[in-house]
Amino acid sequence: MKKKTIFGYYLSMGVLCAGLFAACDNDPDIDSSEKDKTLSGIITQYVNKTVIPTYKNLADESLVLYKTVETFKNEKTDANLKKVADQWIKTRGYWELSEAFLFGAVKDFGIDPHIDTWPLDEKAFLNTLDDKKSIESMDSEDGDVWVDEVLGDRLLGFHGIEYIFYKEGKVKSANEIKDNELIYALAVTGDLRNQCIRLEAAWAGYDAVSKEKQTLIDDRELVITPSTSSFAYGENMIKAGQLGSGYPTVTAGANAILDGCTTISEEVGNLKIGNAYRGDDKNYLESPYSYNSLEDFEDNIVSIQNAYLGGADDKNRGASLSNYIKSVNPIVDAKVIAATENAIAKIRAIPFPFEKNFASTQAGEAIEACSELTAALNEAKQALLSGN
Repeated sequence: MKKKTIFGYYLSMGVLCAGLFAACDNDPDIDSSEKDKTLSGIITQYVNKTVIPTYKNLADESLVLYKTVETFKNEKTDANLKKVADQWIKTRGYWELSEAFLFGAVKDFGIDPHIDTWPLDEKAFLNTLDDKKSIESMDSEDGDVWVDEVLGDRLLGFHGIEYIFYKEGKVKSANEIKDNELIYALAVTGDLRNQCIRLEAAWAGYDAVSKEKQTLIDDRELVITPSTSSFAYGENMIKAGQLGSGYPTVTAGANAILDGCTTISEEVGNLKIGNAYRGDDKNYLESPYSYNSLEDFEDNIVSIQNAYLGGADDKNRGASLSNYIKSVNPIVDAKVIAATENAIAKIRAIPFPFEKNFASTQAGEAIEACSELTAALNEAKQALLSGN
């Protein structure tokens, strides 16, 4: 009887301890391994040194773009128009540098198609410009809100603005641009600005953006938080593996970084270059009015580089997926780095403009380079998931 009681005691204690250990393993505040600690640092670096700075630059430049369009609308000179064109290129560059992370707010709020659908629906676009009521609505104080709510994605964003100010790779002259086109351009640029500010605030948090941006968020009633979480998108990712995060494990958070990279690598090669190259759709040209497509492609690959190497600014890079992959499989890390550099080189080798050289041998080589980069990134994903 005594032996039975003692046995029962130890059995109960064993169950209790097992439960405690299980609870510890499931406790989101306790690091389960050195891998989790390392990956957590990488995710924090990624959010704070790649995603948020890129979106901040994008939002800042979109504010400047709106003001330059407004200035040109009030004073139509070739000098002011050149400022608009230059600022469009600069703003677009930061957007393209964000395309390795087309998840989170940009996906949840449909911002990618809203500001970057192409090709433009030129027929509907011209009909809209000729519609007096539409132009009157755009010319109102809340014209930016009207275009957001009424116009479809193929009439909005970068490429609608591009159409107004560029033609066949050159900036138009000021006297070519009609008043109704400028009304449209200012309203759509306002909507573009709103969406870019939304991205920064969604990742960094409302309190982290400037007062000017907060005012626009409030006035336009822009939604910046996910419906499923009280965290900003950046905090949600940094808290990967913790209670309340949308990422069930730290590894899942890190894997999302690589998923974003593989998605854009595949898109650049197979669709952005490949559709026109193969003849699937010769009008599938990303920036056909400014002839900026080659720069778009290169910036997309640079966005992969920034995500993988741990920072949008190469002087402030720290913890990175590259460092981790190198620690578990240096051959794969070297492959990713080499494939990224090769993809950039092959894109640069395509004769300018892409819009007239999409069938070139060099375009085919760039497609192959992007395919090799995608394969290398997939190997990195396997190394991440299997690494200890």
